[in-house]
Amino acid sequence: MQKKITLSVVRDTVPQEKTLKVYDTLLKGFVLFVRPTGKKTWYVDYRKPDGTRTNYFIGHATLLTVIEAREEARKFLAAINRGEDPTAPLPDDKAPTLEVFLRDKYAPWVLLNRKTGQDTITVINRAFKTFLNVPIDKISIAKLEEWRTQQRRERGKKASSINREVTALKASINWAVRMELIKENPMGKLKPLPEHDSKTIVRYLSTEERVRIMAALDEREKKMRQERQCHNEWLKERHFEELPTYGHFTDHLKPMILLSLSTGIRQGTLFGLEWRDVNFQKRLLTLRSEIEKTEKTRYMPLNDTAHNVLSKWKEQSGKIVLGALIFPSPKTGKKIDTCRTSWANLLKRAKIENFRWHDMRHDFASQLVMEGVDLNTVRDLMGHTDIKMTLRYAHLAPENRLQAVKVLDKNIFSTSILEV
Repeated sequence: MQKKITLSVVRDTVPQEKTLKVYDTLLKGFVLFVRPTGKKTWYVDYRKPDGTRTNYFIGHATLLTVIEAREEARKFLAAINRGEDPTAPLPDDKAPTLEVFLRDKYAPWVLLNRKTGQDTITVINRAFKTFLNVPIDKISIAKLEEWRTQQRRERGKKASSINREVTALKASINWAVRMELIKENPMGKLKPLPEHDSKTIVRYLSTEERVRIMAALDEREKKMRQERQCHNEWLKERHFEELPTYGHFTDHLKPMILLSLSTGIRQGTLFGLEWRDVNFQKRLLTLRSEIEKTEKTRYMPLNDTAHNVLSKWKEQSGKIVLGALIFPSPKTGKKIDTCRTSWANLLKRAKIENFRWHDMRHDFASQLVMEGVDLNTVRDLMGHTDIKMTLRYAHLAPENRLQAVKVLDKNIFSTSILEV
């Protein structure tokens, strides 16, 4: 297929059963590959000195715009015309710059092998702009210390945020060492910043806020039903086909919120749930590795609220096909990527401030701890790989800790001592 490759062409080209190649009419040899999986990548189609035709990978369409990719292709083809070999390996003593390393080496691997690969590349490119032209073996600890100081003093960034960015960069350089691109990681001895500022207060719903958010959900549903009824009356008067009446829920927002509060699952996991993940008989929800942040499959028991919500939502959803999402986008039928607007409007109606969607996960854990559930069980239900993550909720159960130390009164100390 030959076309002038534009942003709309990249966006609208639909994957086929086989890899689709779109050849640019502006620059001969510049090609967009569209894989059956939906991945879109840039390549240069050219002839080697021996006359054989081959392709050279430029980058992913998610990382390079059309203009950027076309310019990279132009430079590559110009080098070929000059008789140079752009694919020749660098000399042993010359490491690639961070920009070249990310684009040509690390990005293709991390995007393929890590679920959060795109986020990783985005973070490194955004956070370390001043290092992009620096060879990866020359990213010194001194320069990084200077960068960290600037980030904290001038931009007021938290130590925890800076540590996450440095960890992403360090991991990429460690990968370069494993691939023998460089001999050692120059930032290997860099210690993380103390994260005193990361000990933030856990946000969960108060009893009053819980009542208000549930009331706001009911009010929202009531309003949407009234609007549907009025609209159908208007259609009926004009002899138009009426819209179907709502089922148990008017849309996906209420069941998603009730399920989140009852299970504490992450938003990304929630959006990726499929009906095959629900075992109604065993009252169990499978959180598959491919939709879990930890990339490990785990199982969440369903309480009465979660079980009833899913049962009613399934009944409302009608015929279920293989691989069907539980909460597909009402517009596209595909995976939801956000519900920011409806969530913000709900919080406004409920008069609740400083409460993110992710805080429903904290609310889930907090309620468990305050009801006396032990921290190890909470850790298991939350899917925490480290108990340190769960310990942030320990302060919510002072009564449990008091009862624990009271055991010593009757088991160790005598009555006479207690009466002194």
